[in-house]
Parts: sequence; structure tokens; C-alpha cells
Amino acid sequence: MYTTYGKPVPLAWLVLAPHPDDAEIGAGGTLARLSRQGQAVGILELTRGEGGTQGEPDIREAECVAAARILGLAWRGQLGLPDGGLMETPEQSRALAIALRYVRPRVLVAPHHKDRHPDHFGAYHLAKRAVHLAALRRADVPGAPHRVSRLLLYQGNSDIEANILIDVEQEMPTWQAAIEAHVSQFTGAVISETVTPEIVERRRARLMYWGTLGKKRYCEAFESEELLVLDPAGL
Repeated sequence: MYTTYGKPVPLAWLVLAPHPDDAEIGAGGTLARLSRQGQAVGILELTRGEGGTQGEPDIREAECVAAARILGLAWRGQLGLPDGGLMETPEQSRALAIALRYVRPRVLVAPHHKDRHPDHFGAYHLAKRAVHLAALRRADVPGAPHRVSRLLLYQGNSDIEANILIDVEQEMPTWQAAIEAHVSQFTGAVISETVTPEIVERRRARLMYWGTLGKKRYCEAFESEELLVLDPAGL
């Protein structure tokens, strides 16, 4: 693992990205909102995207740094696991557990397991094992044990049963700019004030859908597999 941007301060939220740009697409609005509110947030890429059709690893890494600045991230890192080979192995689980002990996130956000991409559901299972391993005092993992308070899942290519919606209307320009920082991924796309990459338009439609359900204009959706305990005074 190595740092591509910022300092490894204890993070409020850490979003896992199987490939560069996954975190921006799935949770960029929420990261921008938390950063604007003074929270330390970060992204950890699990692979360099070296198996992707578009872009080269070094180019994609520079794009990640640009997107980190746009979102206001406190930290961004790269785990360097094999693209196309994310799975719940002891070696990969230990590598991610080391990273969790390094940046000590309160909330960890991982890809949803309902996804057509093997690396996305592989990352989900990897995250579940690493969260458990990072908390074990006697685990063969460097660093002090760290227990993630909550694991949330973000939407990828498939529908999910969201039970958390985050209002991101104010963050939409930042969200779009962070995605468009990954310019190598937009084959033939023209990024301008009038023409935007198709992925932005598709995801914007999803955010508007979730916003409609949440009585807002745009919302990012997450799923918690555990029950949430809420203060009724805040409802």
C-alpha cells in the first residue's frame, strides 16, 4: 500500500474502490459533503486498474490525485492488488486489514455485492473479512487493532435495497468534476458545459431517483446490513 495524496490521519469515512473512479461514481457526492463539513475522508483504490480497456496505471494515478483535490480528501491510497483478481484470500485480507489499521476509519464504505463485475463483489467479501481481521488483537497484522464502527455499501451497476439516503444536491458540481477528472476513461467523450460523459448522465438519473424517494433533488444511496439506531429527536 502507498499514499497517492494527503496524510493518513484517522478518517471519518473511507471508501473502497476496486478500480480508480469507482468511489467518485458511487459515493463522491457524500465525500464532498463530508469534506465541506470539516470531516476527514478518504479513498483507497484496491487495484491500479491495469486490466482496464482505457488508460494506463500511471495516468489513472494522476487522475486520482486530481480528483482527490476536487473532493477535498484528507487521504487517498493505493493497495496494488491484481485488477480482475480481487477475492477473499488470506493475503489480500491481511493487506486491507493493514490499511484499515493505518487510516483507522470510523465508517468504511465498500461496493455492493449485487454487481456484475467480479471485482466489485470480490471487494465486498474482501472488505468483510478485513474488517474482522483488523479488529482482532492477536491477528498477524501490523499496527494497533481497529474496529470499524459501521460498514456501508454503495451502488454499482445493479439495483440495491438502500436504507440510507444522503442529500448531495449542493455537491453535484463537485461530484461531476471529480468523475470527469478521470478523463482517460471517456472514450470519444467531449467534456464541456453542454456535453458530458454518459456515465455522469446515467448516474445523475439514479441520484435523482433516490432524491425523489427522499423528498430531495439528488441523493446518494447506501445500504447498511445492520440495523441503525437513531435518535428520534433528529427525525
